[in-house]
Amino acid sequence: MDMEKIQKLQEMVNDSSRIVFFGGAGVSTESGIPDFRSVDGLYNQKYDYPPETILSHSFYMRYKEEFYRFYNDKIMIDGVEPNAAHKKLAEMEAKGKLSSVITQNIDGLHQKAGSKKVLELHGSVLRNYCQKCGKFFDGDYMLAQKAAGVPVPKCDACGGDIKPDVVLYEEGLDQKILNESVYELEHADMLIIGGTSLVVYPAAGLIDFFRGKYLVLINKSATAKDTRADLVITDPIGEVLSQIEV
Repeated sequence: MDMEKIQKLQEMVNDSSRIVFFGGAGVSTESGIPDFRSVDGLYNQKYDYPPETILSHSFYMRYKEEFYRFYNDKIMIDGVEPNAAHKKLAEMEAKGKLSSVITQNIDGLHQKAGSKKVLELHGSVLRNYCQKCGKFFDGDYMLAQKAAGVPVPKCDACGGDIKPDVVLYEEGLDQKILNESVYELEHADMLIIGGTSLVVYPAAGLIDFFRGKYLVLINKSATAKDTRADLVITDPIGEVLSQIEV
């Protein structure tokens, strides 16, 4: 690990009072959740259909059993815990340094670590709704349905199919969440981007709203925004953030 870069990051954090963190799948890989685009990520594994197809609205509507076979196997993972990155971000918020987390992840680990202001661009596996009557179901209910071998989770009130509150391909992002994210980025004096390749739009385009003092990129591989950043670190994000004192 480049300790000179860690020291520079520390100095930036010290000099900032309204930090926003923008994160992707790489934040949760240290918790054992596979990302999408790395060598061993979901997009490089073999299924009857490509993950992009399975995780689309039209596929879900036509082939719900196939959708849930993949979703339960690769997305709805039980027993995962927040890692050092999640915990440090929660600590930074508690100390008044971090104003919000904007995440592309749907695993709920930021909240589990203690973060309060989490803007989930792509929804959450912890929120699920009956498509027929609208009843809400939490993640535990879905895990119980998975454990029972139910092909498509059913509502215990009306028997309708339950759909995760996650943004599938072909679906639009929540406008309220987008507006809040833009506000947070416009008012931040420091933006830390971590664990994302910045290739998924419209989410990745949000960072163009940042006009603050420090832009930091922490990602194992290069991104299109590296040249714009004030600091680029290619070490694991949990290891990097755990070095920072707030």
